[in-house]
Amino acid sequence: MEPHGKNLIGLSSSGEGSTTFKSYAPATGVEMDPVFHGATAAEVDRAVSLAADAFPIYRKWSGDSRASFLEAIADEIEAIGDRLLERCDAETGLGIPRLTGERGRTTGQLRLFASLVREGSWVDARIDRAIPDREPLPKPDARLMLMPIGPVVVFGASNFPLAFSTAGGDTASALAAGCPVIVKAHRSHAGTGELVGQAIQRAAKRCDAPDGVFSLIHGAGAQVGTALVEHPQIKAVGFTGSLAGGRALFDLASRRPEPIPVYAEMGSLNPVFVLPGAMAEGGPEFAEGLRGSVTLGVGQFCTNPGLVLGIDGEEMDGFIEATESLFEEAPTATMLNPGIRDAYEKGLVTMEGASNVSLVAKSSQSPDAGRTEASPHVWVTDVASYLENPSLSHEVFGPTSLIVRCKSKQEMIDVANRLDGHLTSTLHGTEGDLVEHVDLVEVLERKTGRLIFNGFPTGVEVCHSMHHGGPYPATTDARSTSVGTSAIFRFTRLVCYQSFPNSALPEELKNENPLGLWRTIDGEMTQDPV
Repeated sequence: MEPHGKNLIGLSSSGEGSTTFKSYAPATGVEMDPVFHGATAAEVDRAVSLAADAFPIYRKWSGDSRASFLEAIADEIEAIGDRLLERCDAETGLGIPRLTGERGRTTGQLRLFASLVREGSWVDARIDRAIPDREPLPKPDARLMLMPIGPVVVFGASNFPLAFSTAGGDTASALAAGCPVIVKAHRSHAGTGELVGQAIQRAAKRCDAPDGVFSLIHGAGAQVGTALVEHPQIKAVGFTGSLAGGRALFDLASRRPEPIPVYAEMGSLNPVFVLPGAMAEGGPEFAEGLRGSVTLGVGQFCTNPGLVLGIDGEEMDGFIEATESLFEEAPTATMLNPGIRDAYEKGLVTMEGASNVSLVAKSSQSPDAGRTEASPHVWVTDVASYLENPSLSHEVFGPTSLIVRCKSKQEMIDVANRLDGHLTSTLHGTEGDLVEHVDLVEVLERKTGRLIFNGFPTGVEVCHSMHHGGPYPATTDARSTSVGTSAIFRFTRLVCYQSFPNSALPEELKNENPLGLWRTIDGEMTQDPV
């Protein structure tokens, strides 16, 4: 089972494009076979047209049928076995243990969405019964539910080649909602993307899915992605990546004759506030946890803690001393690709040249450019310097973090008020600290999608109550999440049926409640029939 380098268009493959590329092994510095063919304009149009034709069929599939399809995808991914992990490791340098866990997360979230749509109550069915004799006007019967929005484009992420790419959370949630998906594969792990795409093709055939319910398109530059977003039959976009990339897609979609939503997750500084109780009880222990979180995956997580704030004093000095020795001991490691490594190095140069920013420590090892390696760094500054230099609030994607010495609680609040939108904010302290810093917590509620207490932001649990999003520029839509079952709502829209006869209603809204859903009837949640 090997990638062949062609585009997967519906249930077929196609390699008509003359623009080609190879994926790159960052740990060895060599290109990898096969040659991948960027999609032509005709191939892009064929994939989207097939998705548009598949939509009227797929949207009517029962929850049980969609669930079986998602479960079949998970089964087929697992059936690839070690070859998937080996190819993915070669293309990313992330290591077999990390990728084994990521594969489990990928198949686990497919099965989680399967259980959601099989049960069915996610459609949020609401029924208000008619009151024909109401004065001064009769009240009509009104019934509301969520329905799929249409064909969706998903852009694979560089840093999660499985869980946020071909069969990742965006694809799983869109398919669960009833939307055909076209994935724009990430060129850094094109072979991995194709192997997973082939697994989805096999699952589609097993489940007799309509041709076009899934496609995977290659492209080396922006042309293919632009063509997909601009195509009039595409109804939504999912993206995980840089601020520049996400904003470009958002602007492109907004300029269409029919604007469409772009759900872009674009990274974050993920500030960590170390409150007095935590600093007094265990600054060195906190430093150990911070080092692990900053260097996890070579810092290539959108939840990497890039900013740490604490009250200056002896405890802060002890924390910084512990941080210094820990980061000196941290090894260098291979980043995902040379472009990401080069951007990281430029970010370090910016930090080094910033006024009143000092290097606390860096790895004692020298990074090997031939292995695309990066060196962990940690820096320190004061509040005034941080607030005066806007570049310090920009994410440096990689294993680095900036410590900010605060003179008082008020300075911590001043920084919090100046923060842009972030995916996470973390507070370390005691329960008493939370009481004393409730005003800080209230500021962070306005700035952040997920608040964490006595933990670290890396590691996002896939569950019903998870939120992975935040105010701009963390995402383009703070109301949505890209992790957890609530992600399904991004690819839906509301449809109301007024005064329809029972026989013509969708199953979810019929009087007898044949699917056994939880529904809101006249304002009360129930499984009873009307």
